[in-house]
Amino acid sequence: GPRRGCPCPAVRPALPVLRWLPRYSLAWLQLDLMAGLSVGLTVVPQALAYAELAGLPLQYGLYSSFMGCFVYCILGTAKDVTLGPTAIMSLLVSSYAFHEPVYAILLAFLSGCIQLAMGLLHLGFLLDFISCPVIKGFTSAASITISFNQLKNILGLQGIPRQFFLQVYETLRKIGETRAGDAVLGLACLAALAGLRAMKSRLPRAALAEPLAARVSYLIVWTCTTARNALVVLFAGLVAYSFQVMGSQPFMLTGSIPQGLPAFRLPHFSMAAPNGTVPFGSMVEDMGAGLAVVPLMGLLETVAIAKAFASQNDYKIDPSQELLALGFANILGSFVSSYPITGSFGRTAVNAQSGVCTPAGGLVTGALVLLSLAYLTSLFYYIPKAALAAVIISAVVPMFDAGIFRTLWRVKRLDLVPLCVTFLLCFWEVQYGIVAGVLVSGILLLYSMARPPVQVLEGDVLLVQPGSSLHFPAIERLRDIICSRALAASPPHSVILDCCHISSIDYTVVVGLAELLQELRKHGLSLAFCSLQDPVLQVLLSADLEGFQHFPSREEAERCGAAELGGGGAAPFTSTDESSLLPA
Repeated sequence: GPRRGCPCPAVRPALPVLRWLPRYSLAWLQLDLMAGLSVGLTVVPQALAYAELAGLPLQYGLYSSFMGCFVYCILGTAKDVTLGPTAIMSLLVSSYAFHEPVYAILLAFLSGCIQLAMGLLHLGFLLDFISCPVIKGFTSAASITISFNQLKNILGLQGIPRQFFLQVYETLRKIGETRAGDAVLGLACLAALAGLRAMKSRLPRAALAEPLAARVSYLIVWTCTTARNALVVLFAGLVAYSFQVMGSQPFMLTGSIPQGLPAFRLPHFSMAAPNGTVPFGSMVEDMGAGLAVVPLMGLLETVAIAKAFASQNDYKIDPSQELLALGFANILGSFVSSYPITGSFGRTAVNAQSGVCTPAGGLVTGALVLLSLAYLTSLFYYIPKAALAAVIISAVVPMFDAGIFRTLWRVKRLDLVPLCVTFLLCFWEVQYGIVAGVLVSGILLLYSMARPPVQVLEGDVLLVQPGSSLHFPAIERLRDIICSRALAASPPHSVILDCCHISSIDYTVVVGLAELLQELRKHGLSLAFCSLQDPVLQVLLSADLEGFQHFPSREEAERCGAAELGGGGAAPFTSTDESSLLPA
């Protein structure tokens, strides 16, 4: 349940920060400070690692990690969410920014503009067209791609390409060149991170009634497990420094990172190249599908995370406001050389588990990143690349959901099609996987609309009951079913169309029904409608169909002598498109 005393305001001022700021208390401050520090200790090593994943100089990870915290504090509606670089976004940036900071920063600016426009126009509903199997397929494929991408740093291999299939081939070909130091350290870091994660998940809550020593022990263990990334990176850095002092270096190191804060300036809208200048139009053209995929995936991650934690902690979020917050964060972030950011599931979980009460915890996280940039970059020189690779792998492995394949096989096997299409194509190119998955989901959705389940009961008259609303792709099949069944009977039957499940129809359906009335009348048969919902009745009355008759209910039709449904007909049968049923 929600933490006692945390704000859940009923009245909602326009600016989200005003919903909690007037009632801010010292108790909240203590919890927000603790949460902000915990997230900060997680984000600094992750930021360095994610910049490497995005193919950018490591300082850009830190440049991307503070503006989102500050903006979300003012505009965000979920107290737990933290914005910053993520594994998924870094993977997308590596695909669309071509390892060029200028491209990455411009991508952040343009993505922010698109997200802001979507928020202002309330276009968040577009995310509903990306189905759960598509998201699961994408995140599971991304988990494997990202983990394999980092294997070269764990093993200390060089000259490995970034395309997944080439990467697998080259890694296996060069496996003999593995550097023992990097491999031992990388695997040790992975084991330590896995152990600390397991320890955190099994850590019992310390009760206030317990002795002080027990509570202090709990706090120490909790801090170590929560800040496990920082702890492991610090330990690896100390080991590397010790070797350096002794005059040997068995590890590949991060190297020097420029000290100081980034300049606050507009992103560059052109780029100097060896053979002249790349203009803005060409840069946009080069990014191509990235200008749709990056903003949409950013929104998807942020809104999904905000919804998940809001439902867990019993408060509501405003999706349109989340879009605005993310849009502003990316636009302002691009002014401080940030690449595209989004909500981070791992750091949001740390935030929630730390007992954060308001988005003000983000101020502490942002301040910690700024302090790191101002004073600690010289220490980052000694961080082994294997340790940062371990941080990334431990963050993305839980994203692989093996259980989803089994679940969908049990629940609805047809959903395995978009899942597998997305999963497999994402290994080739991320955008192809997502677009193909959405298209396949859309085709399945349209097919179920074109082939709604239709129940036919045969008696003295033919009772036909469509199982869902009628749209233009479905009318032809409905006409075929009615004509073939009504005319094939001996003698031919008149028809009652039970419309109790039909909430809307379109013009093509009206035309099809008019033609059906004519065709049946040619054979001396009638078509009556019953149980029409008001919007559908209004449309049909407006169409002024010749021979149109309707009854409020099936019983009314019986009473008026239009049909006798109980009379010794054949047993009812159901003709149903299998895509609309759960598999046996």
